[in-house]
Amino acid sequence: MALWNQPAQESGNDKPQTVVPVPTPPTVTTASATPSPAPTPRESAPRERHESVFGPGVTIDGKLEGDANVRIAGKFKGDIQIKGDLTVEKGATVSAKVSAANVNLAGELNGNVTAGAQVKVLESAQVVGDLKAATLTVAAGARMRGHVEFGWSASEAAKFSKDKDERREGEKFGMTEL
Repeated sequence: MALWNQPAQESGNDKPQTVVPVPTPPTVTTASATPSPAPTPRESAPRERHESVFGPGVTIDGKLEGDANVRIAGKFKGDIQIKGDLTVEKGATVSAKVSAANVNLAGELNGNVTAGAQVKVLESAQVVGDLKAATLTVAAGARMRGHVEFGWSASEAAKFSKDKDERREGEKFGMTEL
């Protein structure tokens, strides 16, 4: 009979062989001169934004709120208010009022968009609604119907809005016949 790490022995007698167990030496721990580095807690590391993804087969009707990034490849109807970035994939359909840090549009969006930083309208995008952002990038081939405001500071945008409302009131009363 051969053991796992011993070669088979040829013997003339048919007596069973006895196996003597080999004792294992006890483990000894010694203090090392250089301590191993302690693991750093995750809370101290800079937090990355997580991304929620709604795939092509998903249809959602409701309200999205949060700090994370959102990627929509399916259908969404409702209200989106996130502090992260919104990406609407090619083939996706979104009918919503949108407020996000950055918005990347490759699919279809019906609704008004307010971005704290940037809106990118890619060549496959179709937008029906108003866009308001610090910067705007529109690719050749994109389609849009609506009002666009970009490049204004918050105070300039508020002043412009007030002036525009006053002009509309004046036009309204000037065009009315008695």
